Amino acid sequence: DFVMHQVLPFQAVSAEPFTYASDLYVALAQPSASSCSILKWDYVERKLRDFDRIPAHSAVHCKPIVAQDQLYVVVAQLFGGSYIYRWDTAVDKFIKIQDIDSQKIRKPNDIEAFQIEGDWYFVIADSSKAGSTSLYRLNQNGFYSHQALHAWHRDTDVEYVENDGKPRLIISSSSQAPVIYQWSRAQKQFVPQGEVGDVLDVQMVKHFRAKRDQFLCLSRYIGDSKVVRWEGQRFVEVQTLPSRGSMVMQPFAVGQRQYLALGSDFSFTHVYLWEEEKQKFAKFQELSVQAPRAFRAVPAADVQLLLAPSFKANTLVYRHVVVDLS
Repeated sequence: DFVMHQVLPFQAVSAEPFTYASDLYVALAQPSASSCSILKWDYVERKLRDFDRIPAHSAVHCKPIVAQDQLYVVVAQLFGGSYIYRWDTAVDKFIKIQDIDSQKIRKPNDIEAFQIEGDWYFVIADSSKAGSTSLYRLNQNGFYSHQALHAWHRDTDVEYVENDGKPRLIISSSSQAPVIYQWSRAQKQFVPQGEVGDVLDVQMVKHFRAKRDQFLCLSRYIGDSKVVRWEGQRFVEVQTLPSRGSMVMQPFAVGQRQYLALGSDFSFTHVYLWEEEKQKFAKFQELSVQAPRAFRAVPAADVQLLLAPSFKANTLVYRHVVVDLS
């Protein structure tokens, strides 16, 4: 069961857990409060507490990256440009180290960070018709523009997937089916590889693995969201889920159990549980979250949390508990 654990008295649109210097933190984008909030897990009180704030006037995503013992936070803003901050241990605060080219990144929507062959990268999905989803690479001095991907398509989400040892990016957009890019070791760049079926107007792409199979969850605001199985170069539809008003569809695992949270702006959030023998999700629980924009599983020592940032109301923290029905 998922039970209420903590109510965070603010609206948020993204949540990113991370570990730095052996402590657990969560970075939340709060556009209405013009900040990126960093919360720290209190192991004694078993609650998230305020730690620090980064000013961000219209933050849509705050992405923490811990690379080479340094903590960076990429702050994506709808207006006024996007920036990268670094935690300075000498003065114990976040310091702005660089801005991101506003000619490329006009209307950011999502950020993913990952490592390929020891190098750190992050990619920003850009939802402006004049912008371009862009890849950045870390060197000694900061993050530098590495590659422009998929220009002028109003991209809504980007997902990093490693399948058969091959790094891939899946980019969803409001104008076409999600596209796949595969990493070329020779060119040190992502090259186009194809599309994900005939599913148009996908809001968000997320992946999960069950046994040996890889699956994609494709959420749609209008129409049904879909779960598809990745079979080499093609995708087989496994399940469709009604999802009117859904901005987020997030698979996550707690121990051996694979869940899926499907949010809605018009009704309850539905949590599903994966049934391996049927290769389908079954309804598990309803949660009352107003206008959810993300779901994040956070393993906090012996407590398993589920964060639900809300665009219109308080951000909610649920705890995963085992209920004895005997």
